[in-house]
Amino acid sequence: MFNFFKKKADVLEHWISFAEEFQFSPAEFYSAVEKELESRKVPGLEKSRVEFAEGGLLSDKRVYLRMVRERLVFDVCAAPFGTRFFFSCRMAEIPAVIQLWQLVAVLVGLGIFAALFFKLFGFLWGIVAMVVTVIGGVYVLRNAVALGLQDLDAALIKSPVLGPIYERWFRKETYYRIDTRLMYLDTVSNVVKKLAEEVTGAKGVKLVRQYEQAPILGELYRPVLPRVETERKP
Repeated sequence: MFNFFKKKADVLEHWISFAEEFQFSPAEFYSAVEKELESRKVPGLEKSRVEFAEGGLLSDKRVYLRMVRERLVFDVCAAPFGTRFFFSCRMAEIPAVIQLWQLVAVLVGLGIFAALFFKLFGFLWGIVAMVVTVIGGVYVLRNAVALGLQDLDAALIKSPVLGPIYERWFRKETYYRIDTRLMYLDTVSNVVKKLAEEVTGAKGVKLVRQYEQAPILGELYRPVLPRVETERKP
């Protein structure tokens, strides 16, 4: 239930493609991906450029395009490797980990509210006001999106103190949320693949898919072929 140690993101899928005797501007490719996703109006998507070291602390850094929606992260890389060029895409999920300091901060906040209610309403009515406030707060947290409070939902997810607690204990998991996560994963991955094929194809170079790993998605969301009903013999 509790995990007070920071956990690394879980890689959902990772694929890489490469082209022989091909060079291209990584920044131009990232801009094309951003432009394409903007035209598709993917909701809740945040984009940024991040640098990762190629090796140790003193090694050169490589710029990646990062796209985040809720706790789902895409890190896309386009880079030369000698006379070759590769495109890679990693999909990962950042776990909602509740840490001890977050629980302490919430308890301190509740204590401050309790002291305020006791001061304003006295001990008995202060307890009543506190209980009503907590019940009302839990109801709002459990139904933030249904109440039309999408901005509150997004703000709570990003909150460094309340975010993990809200997601683990209050935010309802629904079919729609699961479906939209899968739509997000599929949309971004397909856009990156399509543009990689387009930029290489425009120069008459064939893009080769070499490696693809899906340690989690491969088992959890593996596509299933439609069942074919066979005619029963009498």
